[in-house]
Amino acid sequence: MLKRFDKNWNQNVDSRNYGSKHQMTNIIIADDHPLFRHALRTTVEPLFADHKIVEYETLAETHDALDARETSLLFLDLRMADSQGLSGLLLIKSTYPQTPVVVVSASEEANTVRAAIQAGAAGYIFKSFSLEQIKQAVETVLRGETFVPSSVSSAITEVEQTGLDNISRIATLTPAQLKVFRYMYDGMMNKQIAYEMSISEATVKAHVTTMFRKLGVRTRTQAVVMGADLDVEKQLS
Repeated sequence: MLKRFDKNWNQNVDSRNYGSKHQMTNIIIADDHPLFRHALRTTVEPLFADHKIVEYETLAETHDALDARETSLLFLDLRMADSQGLSGLLLIKSTYPQTPVVVVSASEEANTVRAAIQAGAAGYIFKSFSLEQIKQAVETVLRGETFVPSSVSSAITEVEQTGLDNISRIATLTPAQLKVFRYMYDGMMNKQIAYEMSISEATVKAHVTTMFRKLGVRTRTQAVVMGADLDVEKQLS
């Protein structure tokens, strides 16, 4: 679940080319466990000698870093103080679609991996991985391929054949629509959402109408049911 996150996500996503080596200036490790951040940094530093590796422990700090400097790769924990589940990943991919994101998570459930990939992750790393396994995963992503742990690869293949599902539809929402969606999931009415986002109630209603069309639902209840799919790590709570 996305915690009360009041940063103003920029909807005007630019078309920066992250494919150029000279523009790949930042590597971000976003995780609230210092020991894991250190281990991951030690592993990936040799692969990014010409890049600046920075560490953050909240989604808000991560967003600020993405907004301030071009980033070639982001390692993102699905559970941090201000974000749990897929909400943070979806917001980042919606705002910075060209930034590759590798999810790092303690969850080794096939459904969680599947959902993260569908939400736009370029790879998924188990926190139980050895340093060599992490290195192999990163090298796969740097080749432009999607890294999926072998233990769940068959499940991912099956999902790709089923077409669009709830996560895929939610991933089509804009940053503003995602915020409205999450506030709605938390039980807020349009007036409350307008206050939280500092926009008019009419603008909220417009977002809701477009959001319903994209999600293929007609009521708030149906949308909230779909929102449950974002909390893919609630079994770890």
